[in-house]
Amino acid sequence: MNRKEKVNGYTFELVDGEFYQCRGDVCYDDEHDEVPEDGLWTAAHELREKLNNQGVNCDVEHSEKGWVEVVIL
Repeated sequence: MNRKEKVNGYTFELVDGEFYQCRGDVCYDDEHDEVPEDGLWTAAHELREKLNNQGVNCDVEHSEKGWVEVVIL
């Protein structure tokens, strides 16, 4: 796996071989909960598909402050 993956202009960095992460803008939904930036969320799903096609089982998650992670399972 590459240390960095660039998808749709977003650069995801591999952290400790456990997940790729990228930080985007902090956005809010109608209930004022933090949600990931739409473009970053889409890019994370594209990275997940790319990794799955390479035989790497992973899933997409998000946390606070605009962080999105592609977690290797």
